[in-house]
Amino acid sequence: MIVGVLALQGAFREHQRALAGCGVDSVLIKKPEQLEGISGLIIPGGESTTIGKLLNEFSLLEPVKKMGEEGLPIFGTCAGLILLARNIAGSEQPRLGLMDITVERNAFGRQVDSFEVDTDIPALGPEPFRAVFIRAPYILGVGSGVEVLASFDGKIVFARQGRFLAASFHPELTGDLRVHRYFLDKCF
Repeated sequence: MIVGVLALQGAFREHQRALAGCGVDSVLIKKPEQLEGISGLIIPGGESTTIGKLLNEFSLLEPVKKMGEEGLPIFGTCAGLILLARNIAGSEQPRLGLMDITVERNAFGRQVDSFEVDTDIPALGPEPFRAVFIRAPYILGVGSGVEVLASFDGKIVFARQGRFLAASFHPELTGDLRVHRYFLDKCF
């Protein structure tokens, strides 16, 4: 199995390290031809508007969307969550629109408002997960096929829809591999 990590902007190297920690090979994706042969894709955090524009400029938006529609497991963190969303409050920015969720960008405040918090994620086991929120979005609403996996302060921050997984936080910035293992176990 080889998992692609979108490498246009954001914490892609950290995701690659987490995958290696899970014993999984990965490849950095910057061109459409690099999508060939991957078993899944991670879209890292960064700036969602910029990543959306770069997906278009590098001719990746439509191929990734088509692969997702055909069953490719995709995991989006922070900006990646926004790009997976069908609806983005107050924005018409480019997106994949693969998950039946509505998101609010920068919902927890600006960069200076970033924080870490222990979050209960029952799907990962009884031990709390140390979630890192950086200019994080949250999920305002979900469609009927979406499973809410975690909330913080009354806001949905982790969800799954079939082979798609979306987190408001940055699991790649911790040493805890449970979220990446969950993606590999539940979405493949």
